Amino acid sequence: MDDNKKMKLADILASKGLSINYQYGGKAPEEMVDREVKKEPTPRAKRLRDIFYNTLSTANMEFPYWYNRKFNELEGEITVVRRALALKEAFSRLTPNIIPGEKLVMQKTYNYRGSFPMPWLSESFFVAKESELYKAALESGSASAGELSEFGHGGGNVTKSFGNVVSIAGKFGMRKEEIPVLLKVANEWIGKSVEDLGHKYEKMVPDYEIKENIMRSLVCMFDSGFTLPQGREVINYYYPLQYGFDKLIEMAKECKDEVAGNADGDGVTGMDRLYFYEAVIHIIEGIQTWILNYSKHARRLEKIAKNEEDKKEYMDIANCLENIAHKKPATFREALQLSYILHIAVLNEDAISGLAIGRLGQVLYPWYEQDIELGNITKEEVLELLELYRIKITCIDCFASTGVVGGVLSGNTFNNLTLGGLTHDGQSATNDLEMLIVEAGITCETPQPTLSVLYDEKLPEKFLLKCVECDKTGAGYPAWMNNRGGIEFMMNQYSPEGMTIKEARSFAIGGCLETSPGCWKELDLNGKKYKIPGGAGQPTSVGVHFIANPKVLELVLTNGVDNRTGIKVFEPHNRKLETYEELVDTFKMYYEKAVDVLAKTNNVQHDIWRKQNMSVVNSFLKPDCLSKGQHIGNMGYRYNATFNVESCGTVTMVNSLAGIKKVVYDDKKFTIEELKDAIINNFGFKNALETRNFSMVDQEKVDNSGKYDDIYGECLMAPKYGNDNPYADTILKEYEDWFCEMSKTAMSLYAKPMYACQISVSTHGAQGAATLATPDGRLAGTTYSDGSMSAYPGTDKNGPYALFESATVWDHSNSQNSQMNMKIHPSALKGAQGTKHLLDLTRSYMRKGGFHIQYNIVDSKVLRDAQKNPDNYRDLMVRVAGFTQYWCEIGKPIQDEVISRTEYEGV
Repeated sequence: MDDNKKMKLADILASKGLSINYQYGGKAPEEMVDREVKKEPTPRAKRLRDIFYNTLSTANMEFPYWYNRKFNELEGEITVVRRALALKEAFSRLTPNIIPGEKLVMQKTYNYRGSFPMPWLSESFFVAKESELYKAALESGSASAGELSEFGHGGGNVTKSFGNVVSIAGKFGMRKEEIPVLLKVANEWIGKSVEDLGHKYEKMVPDYEIKENIMRSLVCMFDSGFTLPQGREVINYYYPLQYGFDKLIEMAKECKDEVAGNADGDGVTGMDRLYFYEAVIHIIEGIQTWILNYSKHARRLEKIAKNEEDKKEYMDIANCLENIAHKKPATFREALQLSYILHIAVLNEDAISGLAIGRLGQVLYPWYEQDIELGNITKEEVLELLELYRIKITCIDCFASTGVVGGVLSGNTFNNLTLGGLTHDGQSATNDLEMLIVEAGITCETPQPTLSVLYDEKLPEKFLLKCVECDKTGAGYPAWMNNRGGIEFMMNQYSPEGMTIKEARSFAIGGCLETSPGCWKELDLNGKKYKIPGGAGQPTSVGVHFIANPKVLELVLTNGVDNRTGIKVFEPHNRKLETYEELVDTFKMYYEKAVDVLAKTNNVQHDIWRKQNMSVVNSFLKPDCLSKGQHIGNMGYRYNATFNVESCGTVTMVNSLAGIKKVVYDDKKFTIEELKDAIINNFGFKNALETRNFSMVDQEKVDNSGKYDDIYGECLMAPKYGNDNPYADTILKEYEDWFCEMSKTAMSLYAKPMYACQISVSTHGAQGAATLATPDGRLAGTTYSDGSMSAYPGTDKNGPYALFESATVWDHSNSQNSQMNMKIHPSALKGAQGTKHLLDLTRSYMRKGGFHIQYNIVDSKVLRDAQKNPDNYRDLMVRVAGFTQYWCEIGKPIQDEVISRTEYEGV
């Protein structure tokens, strides 16, 4: 290939006097600029975080082995009791492991950063890979030392097998001697797992073949019924915090006596209450044994410790665990430890991404206030505990397939901690403990837990400025959500289930930025009463998953056939698309068909899940399962209208519709067929999957005939969203008004209307790779626009306030969320004045009705250098789309997209 053929897009545009400018408001300094705010964690936290940096994601078979063994022994038992007893056995058998220096202890598995497969949910991945896994186990001994260096490039990701370790899903390492156990257990679930039974019965849905074609062409990203059936919700820690485990067992036994043989007027699920309470007793006993096993281990370590300081630390751990294994916590440390244990218990019960922590600073404030007033703890000691908590939450991994862990999650688990908001009586809910939570996010930067602020005009300035200071570390958190908008959404969606304004104020962010319903519960500590918030709703983001909006538009242009695979996804519409209105109508027709079939098939999968694999731990924690005597699947939760329709690539689609409207229908410079031909041929450029460069500026031209130059130039110059231009913004408003209403027509398995959810996570990378060039000038294989309100990189030419005008042409409270990412150069926010400027910027967007905004405060030159020299940047974190992740653990398509986002040099 000659040099001319290797000419890149940036060079071509420059030769025509045009440019793709990824900077606004000035020019960044030539030298790399580091982040302004930098603090160090306490020595203890630093040591443990360093251990994390040098720890690989590990999977083992201890939990699934014991679960599977006990489950098989109990054939014929009532399912919910059988499952509880199997979970009890698995929890009881977990080998305890306390890392030297820890004050908060316990984790998902024996390993510091460990997870495990759940073949009872999904086993096909392991069975399909059986020969490959066996081969890797046999041949891994020949792995060269060069393979080890790959792990530095991927942080904790085990991307390749080495030595005695087999790589699974490009993420987890499993010892080769455990592979036969994995495959044996997986094979026992063939035909019986949630995945297999779900597939068996979803095939009975009319148009099932359309669903499969939608999945194969990546119009939809994944099924949730057997991959991540729970999550994107807020946990509730109230009952164990208020009563303690012994009291909860006593309460469950009393409830058993009341309901045994009594249907209580309900001839459908009334009798199920007896079995649920029996299951609750068993699962609590299993969790108690798990905790006490760690206590015994701490006592053993205490005996062999060589100095008095270590002996005391192990003694304190044992005392803490022995108390909370039976009673409600007496101190802040015990309350924090118990909340963490409950979190891990839920994550070990099911495959979950996005189990949000909720408003922890408000939940644990009673113990903090008590201990500070009594002089039992200092703020410095609390800060250290909060730093240690961050490290423990960061160690959480979610075991799933490559497509889910990499293509959707980027290795993140979205344990979101929410700050701010209002109390039940409408006053500012923030407190001194939340200030320390933010400080811990500054001193001990880790991806988890990510922080989210429910912005409200009533929040104190001191707290808001502290949150901005945290943003200036460049860690990407906290994100900012509009509290008033969230409350409005709560009322819109949940008032039919009894939601009130006071209860709506208890909502928090589930997953990365899904508004999730909650409730207030009264907690009593030493005679003083507090109302604390916690989750009270079903999992969200478990309806229709990530419909690729630009891909649906592509299928309109290609008459229902996926050009990449040749699959006929939808029945040909055979329309000539003579008007813009006809094109949009066809887009809606295909979209509605996708939502209809995906909603129905996912309902079947989730129905199998709730019948075969129902939650017990998460159920007894959340209101109102204990009072109703019903688990999540029997609608024991207070709020059940939580399923949604997720979209991806909104702004790429809006810009594409603007391009088509301008070039084909308004100016009539080219026909729809000419545009289709140009798109299929990628406007004469290579596909990004060939070049392995996913930024637009790096795309290489291969067709120098000039055939597509004019049409491509027109597409690039067509109006773009984000510039306060009614031409594009009206298209966004019309789409949003339709999408938010259309989503309500889909019904969940709980017979509740779904709603719109607008985020991207990492799907804009994988789905962009499966999509042809688009009529906005985006080239094939490159990522979509991220989020839902973010401008496509380089296309927002008029500054942030023009972007805000474009983003708020529609009512954000009609959707569960919206998502805007913004990248700002550190030099634009220097000093106290820069901090105030960023708060003013945030305020302006919230006041205009925007729901969400988050910031990457980083020099793009740092990101480019980190991409070339990842070993030098093990601790570098960036905000992707609703979450923060270590740069070295993010795939290249998303890295390129983050680098190419418009960088604001002034705000």
